[in-house]
This record gives sequence, C-alpha cells and structure tokens, in this order.
Amino acid sequence: MLVLLLLTAFTLITLDYRAQGGGVFGAARRTASSIFGPVERLAADVVRPVRHGIQAVGSIGSNHKKVNDLQRQISALQQQARQQPFDAQRVKELDQLLHVSAVGQYKLLPAQVIAVSATDGFEWTATIDAGAKDGLKPNMTVLNGDGLVGRMKTVGSSTSTVLLAIDPQFNVGVRLPSGQMGVVSGHGRAPMTLLLLDPVARVKAGDGLVTQGSQNQTPFVWGVPVGSVTSATVPLSGDVQSGSVKPYVDFSSLDLVGVVVEPPRTDPRGALLQPPVPTVTATATATATATVTVAPTFSASSSVSPSGTARTSSSRTPTAKPTVKPTVSPTPKPTITPSTSPSPTPTTSGSP
Repeated sequence: MLVLLLLTAFTLITLDYRAQGGGVFGAARRTASSIFGPVERLAADVVRPVRHGIQAVGSIGSNHKKVNDLQRQISALQQQARQQPFDAQRVKELDQLLHVSAVGQYKLLPAQVIAVSATDGFEWTATIDAGAKDGLKPNMTVLNGDGLVGRMKTVGSSTSTVLLAIDPQFNVGVRLPSGQMGVVSGHGRAPMTLLLLDPVARVKAGDGLVTQGSQNQTPFVWGVPVGSVTSATVPLSGDVQSGSVKPYVDFSSLDLVGVVVEPPRTDPRGALLQPPVPTVTATATATATATVTVAPTFSASSSVSPSGTARTSSSRTPTAKPTVKPTVSPTPKPTITPSTSPSPTPTTSGSP
C-alpha cells in the first residue's frame, strides 16, 4: 500500500509539472488548495506554539549563557561610567605633573596617595604606593601640579611616608620675588606662616613664594611653588617682617604626586609661579564750567521844553549780572596698574 501511494504521488506530481498548471490536474490542484488550504493554516497555527516551545526547551542552555554575557557587559559599562570622572581627574593631574617636570626641569616619579593621616596631636603625613624598589630615598622633595606637597620621611620596599608641608614640624626656606629669603612653617589646618630673615626685606600680600633649595638640593630642590602671601605685618625699625601664607596645594584632596628623583641643573626661580592678575584703578577728574549772563536795564527821564512840550528821554545802561552755573562733568580715566590688591585713588581737581 505504501509503495502504491508513493508511485501515485510521483505520477501525479510529474503529470502536473508537465501540464504546467493547466488541464485537469491544474484544476484539481486548485480545488484541493481551496479545500485543504484553511485546514493547513489552522493546523500550522495549532502546531506553531508547540514547535516554538520545543525549540525553547532545546535552547535553554544557550539563552542562559547569552543572558549572562549581556549582564556582564552591562556591569562593565556601568563601571566605566562611574570611573570616567576619576580617570578624567587623573589625566588632568598627570598633565600638570608633566608641565611642572618640563618647566622646572625635574625628573619625577609619579606615585598615588593611598592614605592620609591628618589628626590633631600627630604628624600630618601621607602614604604613597612607591618605595625603595622604585628608587626612592628619604629626604626627597614631593610635589604635585600645584606646588610643594612635602618631603619623604620614611621609605619602605613598596610604600613610603611623606611629611606634609602643613605639619607643625615642617619648615622650608623660600625665596621672595625680590630675591630675599625667608622661612615658611606649617600649622596644620591654620594658615602657614612666613618669617623673613633680613630686617630690611619686605613682602606684600599676593607675593608668590618658591623653595630656596637646600644644600645639594636635599631635602628641597629649587623653584617649587609653596604658596602666596595673604597678609603681612608692619614691623618696627630693625624688626623682621612676618606674614600668613596660603599654600598652593589643596591638602584635603591629594591624589597623584611626583617625587623628584633628579633635581634640575639650573634654578627655575619663579618660572612655575602664575603671574599676578592686573587690577584696574579708575581715576575721576572733575571739570567746573562758569557761565556769565548780562541783562540790560533801562532808565527814563522827562523834561519840559520852553515851548511847553514835554519830552521824555530814555537812556539804556547795560548792567552785568553774572550768573555762575557750575557744570561738573566727571571724566573717568581708567589706568591699569599691575598689582595684587585693588587700590582705587580718586583725585578731584576743579578749574573754574
């Protein structure tokens, strides 16, 4: 029976193909399609969910793996998004270190601050992730893109301790813009203090200070920015001047620092200091203008002529009545004076 059915099917297929959709076989095929087509579509709709369910059961393992892969990718992207601001800050600090190294001619070893000790009653120190295996030694200068951070205190194999410049036991010799020298000392959270060495030397608010440099440039090298003077005393004759100093470094946000492993060949002096911002001083000049107004007055006199005719004569006598109307027109003359603090000095001059 199976063989007969197969032979019949092949015969009908061959005849239908040779007839090219025409004749009796074409009409029969169209009739069968119209009858059995809806039944076939209904059967397909019924079987399709079952087929999809069987396929889903067979692909459970591969789908689970794809879900895990997508979750790992999402976690990695979220981690990159959280890390991006920190990476941007790290790049900025590294660029500043490269600028300091190029301008100051320092050979630096970058290091990461991994811990900070800032407790009253103890030393103000920071721990970095570099040590003896990186070529570090005690009494090396530590700085960042803003200025002096401190000096190396103790060196371990892979970590080291830095004594911060704001520690109460920290002192560093500095050079003023005038070339005079002084000593800056740390005071913890309070501002640093400056004490000049020469009684004749003078400093003013806004002056930037750089390291004077130690003998053999240990522990301090030349030309590292320390801070700017915020206020200065007015000493008596023969007394040395002192003042307060704001450090350039923000010690509450230390991250990337550089250890000077090779000092510069020449003193950079103030090359790393930012120039002071010029201030504008306005001088006002007042000009007075006087206006004189002349008002004429008339006087009349009467007389009788011998002929009995009265004649009246008038005489015009101009009388000057000066009326002064001062007009003040201030003319501002801005003058740019490079200084660190505004000093407006208005001067008024009047000319009638």
